[in-house]
Amino acid sequence: MKTNNHINVIGAGLAGCEAAYQAAIRGVKVNLYEMKPIKYTPAHHNEDFAELVCSNSLRSDELSNAIGVLKAELRSLNSIIMEAADNTKVPAGSALAVDREQFSKYITEKVKSHPNITVISEEVASVNPDEITVIATGPLTSDAMSKFISENLGLSGLHFFDAAAPIVDFDSIDMTKAFFASRYNKGDADYINCPMNEDEYRVFYNALVEAKEAELYEFDKNSQKLTVFEGCMPVEVMAKRGFDTLLFGPLKPVGIENPVTRETYYAVVQLRKENKAGTMYNLVGFQTHLTFSEQKRVFSLIPGLENATFLRYGVMHRNTYLDSPKYLSHHYSLKTNPNIYFAGQMTGVEGYIESASSGFVAGVNASRRLRDMEEIDFSDKTVIGALSHFVNNGGYSGNFQPMNANFGIVAPLEYKVKGGKKARNEAIAKRALDTVDLLKGEILK
Repeated sequence: MKTNNHINVIGAGLAGCEAAYQAAIRGVKVNLYEMKPIKYTPAHHNEDFAELVCSNSLRSDELSNAIGVLKAELRSLNSIIMEAADNTKVPAGSALAVDREQFSKYITEKVKSHPNITVISEEVASVNPDEITVIATGPLTSDAMSKFISENLGLSGLHFFDAAAPIVDFDSIDMTKAFFASRYNKGDADYINCPMNEDEYRVFYNALVEAKEAELYEFDKNSQKLTVFEGCMPVEVMAKRGFDTLLFGPLKPVGIENPVTRETYYAVVQLRKENKAGTMYNLVGFQTHLTFSEQKRVFSLIPGLENATFLRYGVMHRNTYLDSPKYLSHHYSLKTNPNIYFAGQMTGVEGYIESASSGFVAGVNASRRLRDMEEIDFSDKTVIGALSHFVNNGGYSGNFQPMNANFGIVAPLEYKVKGGKKARNEAIAKRALDTVDLLKGEILK
């Protein structure tokens, strides 16, 4: 039974904003609850919605990559997150990166100004099971809401730890040692590259693996085991896996050469632009849980960063997510109560655009449920649909783990493609976008 003449959306992150906006543009009234600025999580710092708490990169924009296809699908379906990203992007080669402050402001203004959305600034600790509601409270869901989800909705929670990279002032980077270039010269030369020879890498590596890690926040100390998501692993954890590990990860030198001398290097640290003005750069792949003083000491060993001014140090925090295959349908609604939807990283999708995608599906289907319309099954031939099917049952073997968009979760092609992996991925991408086009008329209702 449903009793409301509107839908509730709890949380104004990327998923919540997408869900609220999609319902609103379909003529549905939305109450959007957001606890900021009354209360903040340890990872959030400003009042705006859809705050990017980790990297400012939304990853590849190419159709040979699943995340690029997901962006294209969402663009074609009027995603507010993709609209904001395209309007606030900063140069990042073949990737899509945004000015994080402008990005959040764009979404905040668009959502707050929509006549069908009422923003309510308060912390929500429970939901009415008879009201259609999208819970998008994020990977740092408050203790009160976590308790309600666990005890009243009967959903057990899991958690892992996520980490963010430091940001430095461009004017403090020694550009006599660093240089602009992109890997394999793809796209514009938007990345700053700090090269190392073998001796410099060895000094840096030894300092990194011996550096002191920060204390966990109080809310993390009860954890018996620190479990790190592979896609956002702290650089010091990665380094401890072996001397060469970083050379195949964030310090990979392959495809990078000095544009003047044509010199190649043993290791290369890349920095990516954080804002349109180009005054801030983040250390790509340098998510970390080191103490601030250790970050300053160790990262200053990188050639070009000896005197770097750190505008933000890296931080680490707990991310909470559900054992979704047990509890969620491929509409992101509860199997036991279809009035209640979940969206965002707490469903087990991992990444900014993946979170927005889940919010899109939840918002569209919640609005359809309110209007007594049949919910849409986003086909697993699309990346949007593949993610929704993954949280429902894909890849579940008793140990559900968060997942980024990738072609491995998309339904395989019904035919063989010559030309190797690239040709196969391009064929999957074309089929995905063709499928979205076929569904588009119904989705936009």
